[in-house]
Amino acid sequence: MKVVVIGAQWGDEGKGKIVDYLAKEAQIIVRFSGGANAGHTIVIGNEEYALHLIPSGVLYPDKMVILGAGMVIDPSALFTELAMLEERGVDTTGRVFIADRAHLVLPSYIEIDRKRDEARKKPIGTTGRGIGITYSMKSDREGIRMAELSWEEKLEELEPRDREFLIPYRERLLAMSIDLSAYLVHRKNSQILFEGAQGTLLDLDLGTYPYVSSGMSCAAGAAVGGCVGPRALDKVLGVFKAYTTRVGNGPFPSEFDPDSEDALCRFVRDTGREYGVTTGRPRRCGYLDLVALRYACLTNSIDSLVITHLDVYDSLEEIKACIAYRIGDRMVESFPASLEALSQAKPVLRSFPGWKKSLSTALSYEEFPVAAMEYIEFIERFCETPIDIVSVGYDRKETIIRKSPWTRQRV
Repeated sequence: MKVVVIGAQWGDEGKGKIVDYLAKEAQIIVRFSGGANAGHTIVIGNEEYALHLIPSGVLYPDKMVILGAGMVIDPSALFTELAMLEERGVDTTGRVFIADRAHLVLPSYIEIDRKRDEARKKPIGTTGRGIGITYSMKSDREGIRMAELSWEEKLEELEPRDREFLIPYRERLLAMSIDLSAYLVHRKNSQILFEGAQGTLLDLDLGTYPYVSSGMSCAAGAAVGGCVGPRALDKVLGVFKAYTTRVGNGPFPSEFDPDSEDALCRFVRDTGREYGVTTGRPRRCGYLDLVALRYACLTNSIDSLVITHLDVYDSLEEIKACIAYRIGDRMVESFPASLEALSQAKPVLRSFPGWKKSLSTALSYEEFPVAAMEYIEFIERFCETPIDIVSVGYDRKETIIRKSPWTRQRV
C-alpha cells in the first residue's frame, strides 16, 4: 500500500511527526520534494531530532529511506545531517538512498539565490539555500543530477568551484544512488510512505504565487518525485494545524491583527513553538483558514486529514476560525488565485467555545471534551473530509488514531 502525507497549509504543519508515527507500519519512506529548506522536528521522549533532507522514518532502525527524484540535494547539508544522526546513535548504514534523477545544489546556486532575493523589489523571503535556483537550473536544462556524477565530461562543464565542491562527495553519493522506479517496482507489495515538504499553499502551481516554493508540494508531486504512476497511490493524508502559520512574505488572510491581537499571536507562537526549524525565524500566526483548507482538500484529493497542535488551544475560553473572506463588498467562499484579491481579503470568523482542559492525557478520541470534538467535527463538515488522526503534543505517543491510514478505501 502507498500512502502520501502532504501539508495542507503553508508548511510547518507537523508532517515530520506524523510521518515518523506512521512509519512504524511502513517498510519504505520516500521524501518526494523540496530540499534543505524544509525542517521536520521529531520528538521521542526526551530526545528531539531536527531533520531537513532525510525522511522522518529514518529513526526506526529497520526502515529504508529514500530521497526522491523531486528533491534538490545539498551534499554538504546531507552528510552533516547523516553525521548528526550517527553521533546520536542512529545507524543509517545501508538504509539511506537517493534517486538517481534527483538534482544537486551547488555553491554558486546558493550565492545566486541570496543575491537574487535581496535584489527583488518585493523579496520572496527564501531561506537562501539555493533551492529555487536549483529548480530553475533544472527547468532550464542546466542542472546536474545524481546520474551525472560519474560522467566526467558533464562535470567539466561546471564552474571550477562547483566541481571542486562535488569531487569529495562523489563516491559517497554514487554509493547511495538508485533507480527509484525499478527499486519500488521490485517492492510493490511493501507498505510505502511518501513524505512531502512545505505545503499545498506553497506549491509552485497551486500556491500563493509568486510567494511559493519552487517544487511540487502537492499530492501529485508524490507520483512524479516518487517515480510511480498516480494510480499506484492508494491514499492521501493532509496535515494541518488547529490554527494557521506562514513563514516569509506573501498574503495571509486569517493572520492575527498585529494591533488588536498581538497577545493572542504571542501566545500561539510561544505555546506552539512557532519558530522555523531551518531558519529560526518566528512564524506569522493566525486563525485556522477553512477556506484554504477546503481548497487543499479539493486540489489534492485528500482522503483524510490530520490535525496537529490542537493542544495549543487547551487554555483558551474561545476559539475562532475563518469560514469566508470579505474582499471589498464581496463575500468570497473559495480560495482566489489573485494575489491582489488575497492581499485585500479580510477573514469572516466563526467562534467556538474553548474546552479548558488538557488534551494530552486523552488516550482516545472519546475522552476529548465535547467542545474539542465539536471543533473537529465542524472542520470535517466544512471540508467534507474526515479527520482521522489528532495530534495533541510533540511526542509520538501524543497521537490519537481515529482510523488507520493503512486501510484501503478505494475499489
